[in-house]
Amino acid sequence: MFAVHFIEKNNVLLTQLLNKLPTEGEELKIKGRKAKVTSVKKVDELNVHVLVTIEVVTKSKFVVDNSKKKKR
Repeated sequence: MFAVHFIEKNNVLLTQLLNKLPTEGEELKIKGRKAKVTSVKKVDELNVHVLVTIEVVTKSKFVVDNSKKKKR
């Protein structure tokens, strides 16, 4: 069992006890967001820091049609 700390930009996103370690380049889902493992650092025999990058989600803005609004 390993204590795995998932870190992005010096922020700890998640800490889990896992049986196997994630590998570099592996796709993960953390808190409902897609993440990719960039590096794995063993701190000691039980603790592991996994650096991840989270995929940026672009929100689409819908177009508001102003011609349908009431004019006063």
